Amino acid sequence: MARITAGVTTSHVPAIGAAIDLEKTDTDYWAPLFAGYKWSKEWIEEEDPDVIVLVYNDHASAFSLEVIPTFAIGCADEFPIADEGFGPRPVPVVQGHPELACHLAQSLILDEFDMTVINQMGVDHGLTVPLSLLFGQPTAWPVRVVPIMVNVIQYPPPTGERCFKLGQAIRRAVESFDQNLNVQVWGTGGMSHQLQGARAGLINQPFDNAFLDNMSADVNALRKIPHIEYLREAGSEGIELVMWLIMRGALGEDVEELFRFYHVPASNTAVGHLVLRPLDARHAS
Repeated sequence: MARITAGVTTSHVPAIGAAIDLEKTDTDYWAPLFAGYKWSKEWIEEEDPDVIVLVYNDHASAFSLEVIPTFAIGCADEFPIADEGFGPRPVPVVQGHPELACHLAQSLILDEFDMTVINQMGVDHGLTVPLSLLFGQPTAWPVRVVPIMVNVIQYPPPTGERCFKLGQAIRRAVESFDQNLNVQVWGTGGMSHQLQGARAGLINQPFDNAFLDNMSADVNALRKIPHIEYLREAGSEGIELVMWLIMRGALGEDVEELFRFYHVPASNTAVGHLVLRPLDARHAS
């Protein structure tokens, strides 16, 4: 039986990817941020997951305003790196796990989630920056990935409650897969930031840290946050945090926080990072 052994959250700021690609990680500006991922890079090497179900949002690379799925799942053998206007990032092609992905798609749809099944899709910084932060710049990614894309670009995005319930359904789907796989679920994006308008550059550290606290202490409070509160407190792009709730829903009722990192700023964004373990996974080990 496949099992979910851990959950990871991290921001996916495009400038982080550029800093890695241009070898600027040791500069005065960027070094404190990358130091915050040292523990996680060592941890994940020991964990050696087989598959990551990686929840992210596309940034007009694979989708446009012509077609806007609320939830989409990538079922391809591989996912090429998208060109976001400056050429594709110099990172490996992302290898999928079509058997698990198709099983997830079937299970989630029969569990009454309307997933859009994607058999050909380029992936952008929303997916590749998290991989680079934890795995560095290998010649090939050491893990297979099932991408789950969430619309947090065009109104209306899904609610936090709906995202949490999707995570619960992902857990049921993974546990019903008959291969012995070590699966992690990652929720990416956030934290507080706004890219345009009079509040461009907004960062709300109290909101961000309370959100980090409640990922383990009181996730039910996070499930109830309405869209307008994300907009008011975390900025127009802070809505990306609903994707963290998909990961959290997949971990079950109780979790332990293994690691936390928070850094301001990275470009014009607050960076948050958590590593969580479901308590039942700890007991099983």
